[in-house]
Formats: sequence, structure tokens, C-alpha cells
Amino acid sequence: MRPATHRLAAVDEANLVLDHAGQVNVFLVAGLLTAGGFVGPDGMPDLSALRACLRERIATLPQLRKIAVATGRRHRWVEAAPDLEHHIRLIEAVDGLAGFEQTCGELMSATLGLDRPYWEILVVPGATVGGIGVVLRIHHAVADGMAASAIVQQLFDPVESRGTSVHAPSVLVPGQAPRRDLRHILGRFGFGLRRMRMTLSGREVGPTVLLGERSPHRGVVFLDADLAALETHVRPVGATVNDALLAAVALGYRAVLSAAGERIPARLPVSVPVALQRRGTAGNQVGVMLVRLPLGDVEPDELVRLITEQTRQEKARAREQGTLEFMRGPIGARIMDRVARRQHLVAGFVTNVPGPAGTFRLAGAPVVAIWPVAVLAANVRLGVAAVSYAGRLHCGVHFDAENVPGATFARAMGEGLARLGA
Repeated sequence: MRPATHRLAAVDEANLVLDHAGQVNVFLVAGLLTAGGFVGPDGMPDLSALRACLRERIATLPQLRKIAVATGRRHRWVEAAPDLEHHIRLIEAVDGLAGFEQTCGELMSATLGLDRPYWEILVVPGATVGGIGVVLRIHHAVADGMAASAIVQQLFDPVESRGTSVHAPSVLVPGQAPRRDLRHILGRFGFGLRRMRMTLSGREVGPTVLLGERSPHRGVVFLDADLAALETHVRPVGATVNDALLAAVALGYRAVLSAAGERIPARLPVSVPVALQRRGTAGNQVGVMLVRLPLGDVEPDELVRLITEQTRQEKARAREQGTLEFMRGPIGARIMDRVARRQHLVAGFVTNVPGPAGTFRLAGAPVVAIWPVAVLAANVRLGVAAVSYAGRLHCGVHFDAENVPGATFARAMGEGLARLGA
């Protein structure tokens, strides 16, 4: 191990704070691979071939070759060579996609050892007929969704087609400079104070099955929808694929609350990350917007319109404001973590990351599907993550299996995506 390289960015340090008992701050990308390359015709993997292929790529990714070492009250990144026998390994076979989903759910409450680089690739036989499942887990201190997407694209073989993705990244234009006039600065300061006050004491969500202490038993359901059909359907009203996703999520929440016998509110607020322009070395560069999902008995197209009215304004404001104030360093993260265990400002998390324009292979094996699974934090019991890949919008629904009827949510959400893609 070499001497310390550089201190963690404050926002990455904040994400170390959020990893503790009952809250594993590790997100997951699951994929299905068919025969080819390191996957034999019988669907059996050759792990030696996989490790040999990835060894050189990992050598070019410093994010996968470091650990955080305490130096006083803060941490520094220190070079640490990964043991590929540990980081890339075979786990127990599963019975089809349902078994793969169950395994991913179990992994969402399994910690990553912090004495090794903060990632692992797990090979899962039986996840698909004639192929395998693969799971990449990576700690949030290393990367946010956009940074993790970049890591995935460097680990996998180059994409097989070029072009512009239908689902473009939500980032600032590189040449766009922030305004510096006094009125604007004071406006941002005031908005930041309001966001802090809302984080500490906001009460927009009443008592609900969606919030509360989480059990260690997690469930995961995978969904997907035709990406081009979604975009074609919503484009005429100026909406995005992300707006369509949020509309389908709203239908899922309405179904869950109805199944739980709860009063359905007119609107349900959720937290939605917004990617920022990448600057500096921080692995986490993301803002957040609050979207109040309409839960009234309206058609999906009307849901999209109502959501788009919000996101047009809130997305720009979130980008301008930058990282959530309490996540700009470890002290704020500790305060937020304590308060968030009892928060009633948001009922869920919804995140959406653009994928590649083409398709991947991993060590020569075709990747036919990928799904992201996001962290459940604070007292939130259900969240949704999505990524575009191979012409589909792939969604992972992650929930507390003991307290939330996740299958009900996923079924209603899937029906909503189908109607919006018709």
C-alpha cells in the first residue's frame, strides 16, 4: 500500500457517514449475460478468464483501487491493490429471474468490508436460461449514479454501436457559468436556508406504511419498458422519459396506499436526484429536486403533464443550487442522518441514469439486460432506480419486504409504463 494520495472530497466523506448499521450505503447494478466470451455454451462462467480480462481495466480505474483511511476527523484515499479472487467471485446459483431478484434484495442489506476497495462483482449462475447474472456493488462514497455509470462503461467491453442516446444525461452545459450578481447570490442563499429548514422540520407526508423503521428483509422487482415508445408518447407535451417514469411511479404509490387501506393524498413528495456538471475529483456531484407526485384519479397522460409542470422549474433550480446543503460535508451529513430517521418530508426516492447508446459485452459475453437498485436511506421503505439500455428503460424497485407490498407497487408501475408506451 502506497502513502495517502488525497483527502476525500467533503461530499464523499458525507457518504461514508451515511453507511452504518441498518443503512448500507451501497448501490447495485444487476445484469443478465448470455453465452459468449467467459460464459460457456452451457451457461457456466470461467472466472479466471473474467478476472484476466478485467485486471487491466481495473488498473486504469483509481476509484476501484483505493480505501479511505482516517486522518484525524477526516479521511484520505489510500492506494490499495484489489484481490480479484475476492472482488470477482462466484456465489450460489439462483432459480431464474425471481431468484436473481431475491438475491439482489438480500445484497441490499449486506455490508461491504471497508478494509478493501469498495466494490465487488458477483457472478450468479441460473439467473437466465443458458446464461448467468452479474451483480456490481459499489459504495456511494466512491461514486454517485453518473460516476458509477462511467465506471461500468469502462469495465465492460466497448459499446457495439455509436450514436446519441435517446435518453440524454441531465447535466449542465459545460460552458454555462453561474450568475454572480448580488441579488442572485442572495436568492440562492435564501433558497438554501429554506431547503435546510424543510430538511430539518418539513412535514408534507402523514403517517404511512411508506415511512418507518426498516426491517433487514429487502425485496427487489425488475421492470422494463420500450424507451423510444415512451419518448414518442410524451414528447408532444414537452415531457421527458423521466417525467413518464415519475408518472408510472405515482401509479405504483397510489396502488400501495390503496392496498394498505390508507387515505390517498392529493400529492406525494419524492426526492429525485439531478446530475450536476462534473468538476473536481468528487465521486458524488448531484443535486436534488422535490417532486410532488399527483395521486388523484387521473389518466397517466394527465399525470405526465402535471409532473412536467413541476420538473421544468425544479430541475433547473436544483442544478443551480447544487448539492443538498446537509450533504456538503460530514458534519451536515451526521445532522441529516439523525433527523432523517424521523423525517416526513419525502415518501420515497426515484433516480434515473442514462445508459449507453449501444449494448455491452463483459469479457466477450453479451449483456442482454441491466437494472440498477438504489439505496434506501433515512426512514424511507421504497425507492425506484432506472437506467436506459438497449432501447429499454430498465427499472429496479427496492422495498422493505416486511412492511411494503412491493409486488403491488411494481405491478401498477409496470401497467403505467405500458400505457405510456402504447
